[in-house]
Order: sequence, then C-alpha cells, then structure tokens
Amino acid sequence: MKKPSDVFDRDNEWAALTRFAGDEAPGASLGVISGRRRQGKSFLLEALCEVAGGFYFSAQEATDTESLASIGDALTRHLQPVVPFAPANWGQVLDVLLRMGSERNLPVVIDEFPYLARANPALPSIIQGAYAPRRPERVASRTRLLLCGSAMSFMGGLLSGNAPLRGRASLELPIQTLNYRQAAKFWGIDDPQLALLVHAVVGGTPAYRTEMIRYDAPRNIADFDDWVVRAILSPGSPMFLEARYLLAEEPDLRDSALYHSVLNAIATGNTGRGGIAGQVGRKTNELAHPLTVLEDAGLISREADAFRANRTDFRIAEPLLTFYHAIMRPFWPQLTLAADTARIWQRAAHRFASNVVGPHFERVCRDWALHFSSTPDSRNRLGDWPVRVSSGTVNDSANRTTHEVDVVAVGHADDGRPPLLGLGEAKWNETMGLGDLERLRRIRDLVAKGGRFDTSGTRLLCFSGIGFSEELQDRQRRGEVELITLAELYGR
Repeated sequence: MKKPSDVFDRDNEWAALTRFAGDEAPGASLGVISGRRRQGKSFLLEALCEVAGGFYFSAQEATDTESLASIGDALTRHLQPVVPFAPANWGQVLDVLLRMGSERNLPVVIDEFPYLARANPALPSIIQGAYAPRRPERVASRTRLLLCGSAMSFMGGLLSGNAPLRGRASLELPIQTLNYRQAAKFWGIDDPQLALLVHAVVGGTPAYRTEMIRYDAPRNIADFDDWVVRAILSPGSPMFLEARYLLAEEPDLRDSALYHSVLNAIATGNTGRGGIAGQVGRKTNELAHPLTVLEDAGLISREADAFRANRTDFRIAEPLLTFYHAIMRPFWPQLTLAADTARIWQRAAHRFASNVVGPHFERVCRDWALHFSSTPDSRNRLGDWPVRVSSGTVNDSANRTTHEVDVVAVGHADDGRPPLLGLGEAKWNETMGLGDLERLRRIRDLVAKGGRFDTSGTRLLCFSGIGFSEELQDRQRRGEVELITLAELYGR
C-alpha cells in the first residue's frame, strides 16, 4: 500500500501499519495506536483506511448509548444494509466488525477509544471476549482492528500488567512528535539557527503548523520575534492557550495547579527531585505520584545521571510547555489583555535565551549524538554508535567543585567496562575556546580515575550555536576535539 503524498514522513509508522493491515495470517488481529494529541494519528489512520478500503470511526465524548448509536450510524453508511444497524450492545458491534473481514483483510479503526472506555469501562473486556483465540467469529475473520487514543496514561495501561487486552494485540505503535530535523523540513525552514529557535518554541507537533497557525512560519531570523508575538503570544492565536490545554486533555491530571507548579519548577531549571520539591513546597516523597503521572502522559521524561546512579533529572518533553512556563506564565495577566505584547517579549528575551533556548540546544545535541552522530553526514564523530546519551555530573574533589556535562555518550559493552564514546559541552550563544577543551579534558581524567568506564577512546566534543575560536579550530585539525556546528546538527 503506497503512502499518500500528503502524509509527511512517517515512513516507519506507515510501514508498520501496512504490514499489520496486510498480514495474510488467518484470524482477526488487534493493534493499539497511541500518541499525544495533534501528532497526526488520525490523519495517518484515515489515510490507511482510504488506501485499503477500511472502516474508520472517531468516537466523541458521549454516553454509552449515544456512542453505540453513533457507530451504528457509521456502519450503516459504510455497509449500506437494507435495514439500518442499531446495535443494542458492543458485542453486536464487534461481531459486525469481525464479519466485515470475512472475505479479505480489512483495517478497522476506532479512534479516540478512551472516550468509549470511560463511558463503558467493560469495553476492553468485551473486546477480549470477542478476540478469544478459539472463538469461531475471530478465527474466520481477517479484520485488522486498531484502537487509537490520545490519553497516554490510559493507552499505556491498555496492554500492561493484568489488563484484559494484554497478550491480545499484535501491534503496539506510538506516534511520536517529529524530531528536530523532521520538524525543520515540515516547517520548510532551511536556516539551522531559525529552525532551532522555532523548535525551541513549538517542538515537533505537526498540527501546530497546519491547523493551529495555518502555515504561518517566520520568513527569516529577522521575522522570528514578530512571529512569536503574532503566532504564540497573541490571545487571538489558538496557540495562546495550547500549553494550558495540554494538561486539561489528560484525564489523570486532576490537580492542575500542582502539575503546573511541577512543570514550572522544571522549566526554571530545578530538574532534580529536591529542587522541584523546594519550589513546589512539597516533600520529596510526595512528588512521586505527580511525576509518574506527568511521565505516563508523555509530558516529562526522566534522565538518569550518567555518572551518579542515584541521581535523576526530569526534563519537559514538550517544548511548548517550557516556553509557556518560562515566558508566558510570569506575564499571564498582561498577555491576556494583549497589553503591549511585543514589549513583554522583549522583556523576556534573557529568560528565553537562558531558560528555553540554552537547555533546548543541549537536548538537541544529545539527540544528535544518539541518533545522528554515526551517520555519513556526521563522519562518525563518536567512532561507534552510542547506546545511551544523557547528561552527567562529575565530582572534582581536588578543586572542591562539580562539573556538569551536557552530553555523555556511552557505547555497548561487549564485555568488561562500557566504553565512554564522548564527552560534550554545548553553548548556544557563546564562541567556544580552549578553556572549554581544557575543562572537557579535566572531566575525562576524573572519569578515567573512577574506573567505571573505558575512556581509552573517548572523544571530546564542543557544540556551539555561534562558532569556535581559531585556536580551538586548530585543535580539531590536530584531532584533539570534535567541533559540531548548527549546520552539522541539521545534516547540512
């Protein structure tokens, strides 16, 4: 099944869906598709149904009775029976869906499945019963049923533990946000500096460019400030309230004030449990639940320190949330009144550089090290493909200090100690020089003394959004350091 031309990228996801839909093995099969809202899940699944002649149904927030009537109407329009289909229960619906695949492979999509399950909590168990391995209706069917939803905590639990559908699904496919390189192509931005600035604000969510701001992208660097004011900070823009809606859309995030406070703490640089607890005003052990809920919702991620096993940092996974808490939330009353929005943006310029772009640049550098550092356009900068990339903290007892390391790339340990492939420093708005190289050398020596990693092949990397001194460039020519520019980060 050829991917439609209007589906951007998503080649791996399309391949997984078409393999599932085209599977010729006998018996009906079940798949689960998840992902946060506005990532293009529905667009992708509708395209699959159009190409394969399948059935697509999108649920709405409604009572169980109304939902049954809605899917009955949809099946009536699709099948055009002599008598309209008016199901009395979900068992009847599932039997019809299974019979639809009696003669050929048929993809069937039930989108926004959490709405249906909230109205009828027994629905996963009903599907489990319909998909019993020896049930004749399932054995005789080639229906390829796909359950899709945006409530990440709910969808994550659909196939886990003792859930009714555990072991029934042959496909579990998350639809992720576009990575920073894909996002630049999607937005049509060729300038790496502009691409990173835009990504630091809106991330890689496709709908933010299409439905939300109707393809309004900054024309160049000079237009970036005006674009932020008109497309993000303006109360008339759909993007203005989007960060607040992201939490409202998750049913498990009931205490929105607490969750916003946790996100605000992370966005302002308090990434450890102690720092978050101190800013929120809660005890550390009281944060376990809200942090887990935010992680299950896909809004934050936890990152283990590369050198301290007992330390974990939390990062906001959606850049728009970081932008909201660092830039918009402090000025919210003024912004809602549209009181000199351009001046507010100018006032927040320093916070944008230090709290938003700087940390985001470090994250992009880690993503590059993990996914792109060993590709041909990066000349195998790390010498091998890393299995883990994170940040780290190294204690320097001789100098009574600690060193924060932005990029720590660790390779696979075939036997013995894992190889430390690379140590990296990332600076968005500074020209890097010999001092940065000396600091990385010092850190490498300290890690070597610890004995936990094999540092014999460790490469030192400097990432800069501005550039490098002549002396540092000379050290690269001598093979002492790897200098990574914005252009290389974007494969240019």
